[in-house]
Amino acid sequence: MEADFIAWLRGRLPAHPRLLLGIGDDAAVLQLGRRGQCVVTTDLLSDGVDFLLNEIDGRRAGRKALAANLSDLAAMAATPLAVVVALALPRAGGGQLAVELYEGMLPLAEKYSVAIAGGDTNSWDGPLAIAITAIGEPTDRGPLLRSGARPGDRILVTGEFGGSILGKHLDFDPRVLEALLLHERFQIHAGMDCSDGLSLDLSRMATASGCGALLELDRVPVSTDARALADRRASAATALDHALGDGEDFELILAVDSASAAKIIDEQPLAPLRVTDIGQFIAESGLWRLVDGVRQPLAVHGFQHQFD
Repeated sequence: MEADFIAWLRGRLPAHPRLLLGIGDDAAVLQLGRRGQCVVTTDLLSDGVDFLLNEIDGRRAGRKALAANLSDLAAMAATPLAVVVALALPRAGGGQLAVELYEGMLPLAEKYSVAIAGGDTNSWDGPLAIAITAIGEPTDRGPLLRSGARPGDRILVTGEFGGSILGKHLDFDPRVLEALLLHERFQIHAGMDCSDGLSLDLSRMATASGCGALLELDRVPVSTDARALADRRASAATALDHALGDGEDFELILAVDSASAAKIIDEQPLAPLRVTDIGQFIAESGLWRLVDGVRQPLAVHGFQHQFD
């Protein structure tokens, strides 16, 4: 029953210095911090779209739901403060599933000092849906936006891309600390996380910034999972195709002035996580690639929810 679960939750969630009033009232009270600004994001994940509960433990689903929100805060170079969690649970087995979801979230919340401030729990005859709203605090430099890229900026990315369906889409580490470190030490003009596919998300950043992007495809860091998918699947998709369009990599895409980009590439401040320069932003709109020194249009592909 809901009351039993709420009682369990109140006893299970740890105290947090930012949480002045938590579960048990109509809303939570948070100490946001000295800057007086906050960054707010929300993600809705559901069984059958973002994970398959007939194949995985509920803990992995809960962890992914929280990690996806933390990745959005990382994209803005914001320090996570708190989250609220809304669950639509299937009536059959919903109680145990709710416990598993929170058990998956709690270690990640502890790692990033995030207060789980409350939320809402409902049940219905459909599949699990979990919506988390996360609140973060921007740095003194302010939040990173998608709209700050300038022609001449280099395109930097963290990590590798493609093949996330083989496991990374569930178990990725949001690049929170990495984004904060880069934002503190270097001049970064724009940032976002890559959740829907490298080509699609990069095109979104370029459009928001009023410019275009020119990719050097031989520099794109292709994951071993992307290569494995290309080898095992009877399709024309190459490992690079997977890297450009699979999505759910949850790596950072950054627009960085050329001098700062050169320093980042030389110093590799996130090691062992690698930062790679894969091209530059240009004045001409659209997504482009270099082929034998000639600029050609590059097709955009990635994941987008479809509805009428």
